[in-house]
Amino acid sequence: RQAERQRRRAERRMMLASGPASPCVSVCQMDPMTGYCVGCLRTIDEIRDWIISTPDERNRILAQLPGRKERSGL
Repeated sequence: RQAERQRRRAERRMMLASGPASPCVSVCQMDPMTGYCVGCLRTIDEIRDWIISTPDERNRILAQLPGRKERSGL
């Protein structure tokens, strides 16, 4: 059981290292009007799932951020 847990952790670390870095800028506050983080413009679900998202999913999220910034005025 311990070996399986270590294997899964190693897989997650490799996946996280293989994709784009988090856009977090350590300004973690959710805007109640938009539902986006004031610092990185991700939703709470996107922030929570970042570490388990595939590189393609992370790239999709990152591609949405400029449009969110324009629309939200943050």
